[in-house]
This record gives sequence, structure tokens and C-alpha cells, in this order.
Amino acid sequence: MHTIEHWVDGKPTVLTSTRTAPVFNPATGAQSAEVLLASGADVATAVASARTAFEEWSQSSLTTRSKVLFAFRELVNANVDELAGLITDEHGKVLSDARGEVQRGLEVVEFACGIPHLLKGDYSDQVSTGVDVYSFREPLGVVAGITPFNFPVMVPMWMHPVAVACGNTFVLKPSERDPSGSQLIARLWQEAGLPDGVFTVVNGDKEAVDAILDSPDVAAVSFVGSTPIARYIHERGSANGKRVQALGGAKNHAIVLPDADVDFAAEHLSAAAFGSAGERCMAVSAAVAVGSAGDAVVEAVSAKARGVRVGPGRAQGSEMGPVVTAAAKERIVGLIGSGAEQGATLAVDGRDLMVDGHEDGFWVGPTVIDHVGTSMDVYTEEIFGPVLSVLRVDTVDEAIALINANPYGNGTAIFTASGEAARRFQRGVHVGMIGINVPIPVPMAYYSFGGWKDSLFGDKHMHGAEGVSFYTRAKVITSRWPHVEHPSGASYHFPTNT
Repeated sequence: MHTIEHWVDGKPTVLTSTRTAPVFNPATGAQSAEVLLASGADVATAVASARTAFEEWSQSSLTTRSKVLFAFRELVNANVDELAGLITDEHGKVLSDARGEVQRGLEVVEFACGIPHLLKGDYSDQVSTGVDVYSFREPLGVVAGITPFNFPVMVPMWMHPVAVACGNTFVLKPSERDPSGSQLIARLWQEAGLPDGVFTVVNGDKEAVDAILDSPDVAAVSFVGSTPIARYIHERGSANGKRVQALGGAKNHAIVLPDADVDFAAEHLSAAAFGSAGERCMAVSAAVAVGSAGDAVVEAVSAKARGVRVGPGRAQGSEMGPVVTAAAKERIVGLIGSGAEQGATLAVDGRDLMVDGHEDGFWVGPTVIDHVGTSMDVYTEEIFGPVLSVLRVDTVDEAIALINANPYGNGTAIFTASGEAARRFQRGVHVGMIGINVPIPVPMAYYSFGGWKDSLFGDKHMHGAEGVSFYTRAKVITSRWPHVEHPSGASYHFPTNT
């Protein structure tokens, strides 16, 4: 059985803990590897290595950092297929989806390649007689990322390229469900010329997470995962004096107005709900049909759901793979059943889907549930599976109110031909990322990614300018070089500018 190790001081490392967790191929249901789980002492060793590396890396020139980032970008681009294969084998998503994940991560690397411009400070000449004021931003130190299973390459790449470019050293704690991609990323950083210790990978579970949150040498923590864990990460990290950005769960709504092109909306709703088996924090899990759109939307999206080609991620033609674990399948199937029990209508039921030759895989088929109410479990829970709930309201204002009443505020979308309705929607919803005839409104890397309400704990979003701000802190210098022969007189009153 292959054992996936940590990456510390520029090499695969065992450290001291012998605890392991199984890694499965979701398409077959078979265990493919085991991953080491770090102890608190192991995390301390990794953080100490990163702390030592910070002393030199933080003083490196912007030119040096840019060269490393450009080299890293080329290496990731050259290894897209290998990375995608690792993702598919451990997560289950189809290869085309895995390649897209790597590409969206690369966009953040490309953004970070412009770090010399991004870290330009400010300068004000002669703010007072003979006095100048200027500012610049410095790295924090050792920063950590705790990342989820659903994007094992992309989400960490929303963090570490920006953190490293800003002069920090980075400790990654990836999901123990699909850890292999992080090992390849570590090797590519090293090949790009990044000094040993600047990028570290520590595999683990809650013990490792708590050690990161409690470490006095970790200055900041970035997290993506469920809302309960995001809240825990934020509270414990903040209590220990760390800067924390913790992105939580989602219940992403897409409203469809009667004037929308129903076939267009159904095609994009299907892709947004069932792509990656619904295991995306930006997946559309609730469609809100407005007025007369209801029956047409359900009919069209149900037809799309029945046509989705479900199969192993490496199989040619597969559009959707399995869910990540047997436990995830059990949970999703249970929520579908509860929807039916609580009065919803199963327009398409994917609970009994089976893939020939892969009967032991973790399969759940695309599912459409109509006439869902806001008190039903299938609506209140974050399903994280290939399930689209359809709710019905009479007006766009009711749809906006429904979305705003939900505790999550990650992403939302509207399908309409009305610019007036779209503008009312974008101004009225309390959600961080909005799509207009775009079902998954994930911003480009030069914008920031993050939700509102229970979808984000902390005040900074990821990547973009807010990412640079999160991984740095400002210094402001007030400077004077007086003539020796004409020294300025000091005063005991509060200084003013003259």
C-alpha cells in the first residue's frame, strides 16, 4: 500500500506520527493509498522549518520572487495532465473538470507574478516642512492554509502563490481524502527554484488543524470548508491572535424569470448543479422559479439531468463522476429521501444509479426535487451532492427575499432577459458573488473571492487585492533629514504639519 508522506524541508518526510488514514478511488470504492496524519509535534517541526526559511525568503527581492513564480507557472502548466489525473483518482471528478480546476488555480499564479506592482507603496513628499511620508507592506511570517477535498489543487492555489509572492512561508494542510496533488505541487515549487522550507505540506486531521491554530509561530490561517468548521477555525485562530479568513458553506440560488430562455437556463442549471457531482462551494443547489416559469424549468432541467453521462472520471465521455466517499453518498441519499418524506416531488431520482463494472463506486445520480419548501432538510442542509431543489415564488422580489432569508451568502445567479430585473437583483441580494445569466460566478483572479453572512468569517476575501492585503501588513514612515547647521526645534505640544 502506497503511503503519502509530508513535505518538509524540501523533501518527502515521515516525521514521528505513525497514524494513517485511507485514501480511496471513489469510482471503484477501493483503497488506493494511505496518508500519514501528523501529530502536534509533527506540525511544530514543520512550522519551525518554515519559520527558519522565512528569515531569508522575506528579504528576497521582488525580482527573485517573480522569477520563481513565473517558473512555477510554466511547470504547473506543463504538468496539468498529471495533476488532473491525481485529482480524478482521489476526488472522482472527471478529467476535463480536473483540468479546469488546475487552470483556475493557474490564474492566481499569473496574478501573483505581478507582485512587484501589487506591492508598490505610497509616497507623499513635503507633508510638512522637510518631512516626507511613505508606506510599504511587509509579509506576516509563517502562514497556513487548511483546504477542502473538493478542489485539492485550485483552492490551495488561491492561497499559497499570493502568500509566497508577498514574502511569507506557507504551510499547507490539505484534505486527507485527496492529498497527492499537494505533493506534486510541492515538487514543482522546488523545481521552480523556491528555497526549501518556504512551501511545506503537513497531512493530518483535527489534531494537525488544532496544532496549526494554536502555534505561536503561525501568523495567519486561510480556510475553506463547511460553515461549522469555518466558525471554529475563525474563533480558535482569532483567540490565539492570528489573522484568519475562513470561507464556509453555501446554499447557492439561481432564480429563473418567465422571460428567460428556458433551454439556456436549464442547460446551465444542470451543469452548475451536477458538475463535479455537486461537490462545489459554488454549485447551484436551489433553483427559484418565478411565476409561470416553474413547470417549464422543471421539465427542461429534468430532461438535462436524465441525459448526464455518469461514469468514472478517466472514462472518455463521462460528464459526472462519483461523490468522494461512501459516507458522503449515504448522507446525500438520506437527504433526498427526507425531501420526499417532507412533501417535495422527486422529478428525477438518482439514488439507485449504478455504473456497470464499477458497482462498488460511490455513485449518486443527478436528482431534481420539485416543490421544495424552505423548512425542508433538503433546503436547509448544504447537500454537497448532485441534487437540485426547485422552489417556486410569484415575483422577483419574493425570490430576492427568499435568498436574503437564507443564512448563507456565497454565490447566486439570475436568468432573465430584463436588464431592470437583473439590476434590481444584483443590488438587492445579500450575497458576495452574483451571476447574471452566469450560473457559477467565480471571479477572475484579479478580483477577490468570498461570500457574505455564514459563508465567510473574517473581513478579507481570497486572492485579488484582498489576498495581498491579507498576507501583508503596512508600515508607514515619517521621515525628516534636517540641515545640521539649522536644526529644527522640538515642541512639547502635539505635532502638527506646517
